[in-house]
Amino acid sequence: MAFPLHYGSCPVVKNILLLDSEGKRVAVKYYCDDWPTYSAKLAFEKSIFTKTQKTNARTEAEIAMFDSNIVVYKFVQDLHFFVPGGDDENELILATVLQGFYDAVTLLLRSNVEQREALENLDLILLCLDEIVDGGMILETDGSVIAGKVASHNMDDGSPISEQTISQALATAREHLTRSLLR
Repeated sequence: MAFPLHYGSCPVVKNILLLDSEGKRVAVKYYCDDWPTYSAKLAFEKSIFTKTQKTNARTEAEIAMFDSNIVVYKFVQDLHFFVPGGDDENELILATVLQGFYDAVTLLLRSNVEQREALENLDLILLCLDEIVDGGMILETDGSVIAGKVASHNMDDGSPISEQTISQALATAREHLTRSLLR
């Protein structure tokens, strides 16, 4: 006998938003159909940004109730991190997701958490979102584990040598030497 999937027992994240200091998208990922159209998503992002921009969420995460969603958020430099969940969701779990996302981004951007750096490393941030939540279900909240998984995904495609292991660096050097000899 199949049982219906009940999300009440398992925390669900509705979306994760990373917006700039004007409320524009840097990286966003939606996990539910509460906002079915692109314009509905943009309207939600604009209104959540407008409601929270006057708060002081720079030192630690803040919690707000917004359109029957609990939203946990934090501002760092010119980036605004948001993790909304349903109104029956546990704020501490949403805050843990937010902190894991922030910690992973901080590690991946080498503590230079600002918009320009985030846009230059957008692929890493999007991979980060995939490692944290899948279909609304929380997979991982430890920032160093998330960053490690993202970095290991990234090792395969031409990473700077400083981020490679010795064997990967030797293989890269061998490849470059072979290419230069074949010219």
